[in-house]
This record gives sequence, C-alpha cells and structure tokens, in this order.
Amino acid sequence: MKFTAVTRKAQGTGASRRLRRAEKLPGIVYGGKVAATPIELDHNEIFHALRKEKFHASILEMVLDGKSERVLLRSFQMHPYKPQVLHIDFQRISADEQIRMNVPLHFVGEEKSPAVTIDKTNVNHALTELLVSCLPDQLPEFITVDLSGLTVDKPVHVSDLVLPEGVTPVLKPEEDPTVASAVVVAEESIADEAPAVPADAVPATAEKSAEEGAEKA
Repeated sequence: MKFTAVTRKAQGTGASRRLRRAEKLPGIVYGGKVAATPIELDHNEIFHALRKEKFHASILEMVLDGKSERVLLRSFQMHPYKPQVLHIDFQRISADEQIRMNVPLHFVGEEKSPAVTIDKTNVNHALTELLVSCLPDQLPEFITVDLSGLTVDKPVHVSDLVLPEGVTPVLKPEEDPTVASAVVVAEESIADEAPAVPADAVPATAEKSAEEGAEKA
C-alpha cells in the first residue's frame, strides 16, 4: 500500500493541534541509518487505510517529500471518543535486515472438520495473529490456518502451521501455543427445565377456591 507524507517542521503540542484542525495527522518515521523524522500526513487517507488489515501487516510504501521509502506501521493513537487519529509511528526497513511483525491468521476448513461435522462442537480461535520473524520481502500478508482436520482431542498448535519459506514464529523456548481447538457444547440439563406440577401437589387452598368458584357459577 502506498501513501504520501511531508516533513513536519513545526513541532510541539500547539503545532500538532493546529495540524489536526487542518485535517492533517502528525507522525514520525524512524529506523535505518537516517535520523527519526517528524512527518505530517493527510488524516482522512490514513484513517481509512487503518481500517484495512493489509495496512497493519505488510510492507508499506511511504512517499516522503517525493522520495519513496519502505516502512512498517508500528503504532498509532486514536482519540478516546472521536473518529480521529492523533498520532502515528512508522519504522523504516532495510531489505537485508530481519523484521518482527504480527501477521493475521485466516482460518479455513473448520466447517469440514470432524470436530464440527461429527462431534458438533464449536471452534475456538485462541490466536488471531502470530508474531513472526523474516526478511521484509518474505513477510506474508496473512497466514492460512487449515482446520479441516481438527478433532476434539487434537487442537492445532503453532508447530502445526505451514509457514512461508524464511518465516519463523517468535516463541519462547519449548513454547507451542494453541491456535485453535474444539469446544464441546454441553447439552441442556433436564433439571434446568421447569418440572411439571403433579395433580396431587395442588395446595388445598387452591382446591377450595376452585370449588367455591364452581358453586358461585
């Protein structure tokens, strides 16, 4: 994805407020062999871009002062209640340096799995993204998780995922988190249902009232 930015000359809280009133977005780009650079961007362009999954998990092309740079989105700050981005950070990348990035997980095939078709379970997605390490050109837009073989007694772990070449998960030693699992749905207990009241359980006062009503009729 491609977007434009210009170097931001005025800095400070007051300057940032003036930018926002002019529908501009203050930000910064850092990393590489270049000093951190304050930037300003078109607010609406970035606001709509942030609604796209790809903007959060792919290499972006930032045209800064007419010069193209490859960057990653690193963080952004939203207004507490307004639909407004307050600040945004990008990181420059180099083609020969490893990067770490959270990549979205896309789940497929769960409706065909034995856990769903045979055992009638629900599928729990324990993870929705995975932190990976790779070179910039190897970064996938998303990772597909095939759940077609999911069973009640065999959850899918990170080690079961088929990752693109050069992409490795960032995990602690001997860590292998669950990605998805089958959750058995408990049947409603009969005891939870309101029991029928037997005929001989009607209070005597109720019987008497019923008889009196019949006599008056």
